[in-house]
Amino acid sequence: MTVEKIQYYGTGKRKTSTARVFLMPGSGQFVINRIDYQEYFRNLGEQKRIRQPLELTENLERFDVYVNVSGGGYSGQAGAVRLGIARALLDFDPELRQTLKKAGYLTRDPRIKERKKYGQPGARKRYQFSKR
Repeated sequence: MTVEKIQYYGTGKRKTSTARVFLMPGSGQFVINRIDYQEYFRNLGEQKRIRQPLELTENLERFDVYVNVSGGGYSGQAGAVRLGIARALLDFDPELRQTLKKAGYLTRDPRIKERKKYGQPGARKRYQFSKR
């Protein structure tokens, strides 16, 4: 007798955002920080981005998605949620790895803000040079 997991977990990160994603068998409900995802992410592009892994694997109506996300802005949070959902889907079915990997949903985006250096106003910007 095999016991099927009731909850699948994945962690996603992007920029300074971190998302903890829980997939549970259900009807396709999306809840982010206890708010419906369409209310949390008002931008349609961000709403589409977080649904991509589920749409690709045809699991959109199969799972309820519960997410705790913090840090950064909405764009970084949407990217973190997408990565978290993709990793949770792998927890559910390792066979999906090839599909998700090919679409680029399992790659952690390494781009983060460059630190400000001392003696200058920003990461790359310099104070104006004065010869005299």
